[in-house]
Amino acid sequence: MPYRFLDEDKRFSKYQWIDVDVIKASSDPRPESYKLNADSISIIDSVPSSDGWAQRKAIIRPLIKTSLCEIRKSREDAGFPTLGIFKPYKINKLIIETADSEWSAQQLMTLQQTELFHQNPTQPLEKIPFNFKYEFSCSCEGCNGHTLTCTDWEMGQSFRRWRKQYGDNWEAAFRLKYEQEMKSKFDTHFYVGTIHQYPNAWIIIGLYYPPVQVMSDLFDSLV
Repeated sequence: MPYRFLDEDKRFSKYQWIDVDVIKASSDPRPESYKLNADSISIIDSVPSSDGWAQRKAIIRPLIKTSLCEIRKSREDAGFPTLGIFKPYKINKLIIETADSEWSAQQLMTLQQTELFHQNPTQPLEKIPFNFKYEFSCSCEGCNGHTLTCTDWEMGQSFRRWRKQYGDNWEAAFRLKYEQEMKSKFDTHFYVGTIHQYPNAWIIIGLYYPPVQVMSDLFDSLV
């Protein structure tokens, strides 16, 4: 959101419970699309990462599907879901592509029309001059692989922070976390969703990455 932001007492982090009033988005036919009343946001509690993300896993685990292929087929057959989460069978690589450094006129018009936020900062949010994509495959038979754009907010913030810290060498730190560690250190899952204007196109809208559970952790959970 380049122009609008939440009031200080209503800003919530990635793993927090909130209470908020919502209504179905009348201009968006996707069944999971709702608009929220930002003035009604109330922060309830946080979900900690202790015990190997045990509390977070208890919330997310029932939602996990076997693959993107499964999620897409369900949507093609029934018209939903247009949101989902799954664990990629193999992450091949992170692709970083140069993108426009300025918002297009259409993007600015669309973003300014949002009803989510009510106050305007003095400066618009900087547009990230790169597109981040993951090339991966699913575990299901017949999967030919996928390449999806990733719009995870945390990735964008990491880029801004590490570019400021490392200058032109930001990519080494970025790839360490979002490519190497996502493949080896974390049990990486992708949150995915469709695009309003292109209902058959899927993108990665977020990353869920608890630490990889080693054998000692598995033993401790059984005793």
